[in-house]
Amino acid sequence: MQFKEYSTIQASYAQSLVTITLNRPEALNALSTQVVDDLDHLLNVLEGEFGNDDGWQVRGVVITGAGEKAFAAGADIREMTAMTPGQAWDYSTRMQALTLRLESLPVPVIAAVNGFALGGGCELALACDFIYATESASFGQPEVSLGLVPGFGGSVRLQQRVGPSQARELLFTGRRIRAEQAQRLGLVNAVFGDREALLAAAGKTIAEIAGHSPTAIAAVKETMARVEGRPTSDGLAIEADSFKQAFTTSDMREGTRAFLAKEKPAFPGN
Repeated sequence: MQFKEYSTIQASYAQSLVTITLNRPEALNALSTQVVDDLDHLLNVLEGEFGNDDGWQVRGVVITGAGEKAFAAGADIREMTAMTPGQAWDYSTRMQALTLRLESLPVPVIAAVNGFALGGGCELALACDFIYATESASFGQPEVSLGLVPGFGGSVRLQQRVGPSQARELLFTGRRIRAEQAQRLGLVNAVFGDREALLAAAGKTIAEIAGHSPTAIAAVKETMARVEGRPTSDGLAIEADSFKQAFTTSDMREGTRAFLAKEKPAFPGN
């Protein structure tokens, strides 16, 4: 699998893993409108990889930032100062739509955060299934210090991750927190010594996931998204429907057959 050359991001494919690198190190990988355009185009390509006759070539996505200083330091402030309210709304809703598409990919998406993940950068990481970080990483939503509010999902997803009271404190103060504290709050899953170890761990996790049924992984991800925020009884009903649907798949037949035969399953992916 090959990708076109983009001006603000890099995309590579190896061993079923797509790595997306935000590539504006001179601007701390700030999320300009061009970054949004490039990510939007790349997601069009990725979405076309699922449901075709080539099977599950892509089994996971890792998003990281170029350089050692930043995952993404936020939205592009220089661009925003010249925006009208209408242009700001368009910028916000386009990035929100992009994060929703990331969440909807039927494979796991890991944010590999090296350095700053502030404002829009933190919001992009929050749209991923989970976050790994280096010891030097820091997180925050500093919009109030600029007279702004989060525009890419921070007021929604941050409280889903860390709870309403912790999210309010971070959003109201604009405070930055280091990776260790972010892990204690449940924002970060694991912390690593440097970027090399970070990316290696993310790749290892995707490889582990790729050993399981792709249809089951996709179904679990979709089910968790559908049950979020619903009453327990509603969530259980949705889960039961998903469980029922699994019994229609070839993956389920192969997985159970291999288990009983004490063999490694060869999931067909359907």
